[in-house]
Amino acid sequence: MTKLQLLKEEIKKLAPEELAQLRNWFLELDAQQWDREIEQDAASGKLDKVFEKSLTDHRAGKSREI
Repeated sequence: MTKLQLLKEEIKKLAPEELAQLRNWFLELDAQQWDREIEQDAASGKLDKVFEKSLTDHRAGKSREI
């Protein structure tokens, strides 16, 4: 059995409160990892073209407030 399969089986055994705590912990962990990835992509220049395109579109009136 793989680690993932073992984890899935153990998660199924959690009480509802424990499952809620695990869910909240995992969502926070996932958000932190996503933030780090975006920061790394921005620092490396991977997002420069997307930024320039969005800025050009905005200046051309192709954007709206959200």
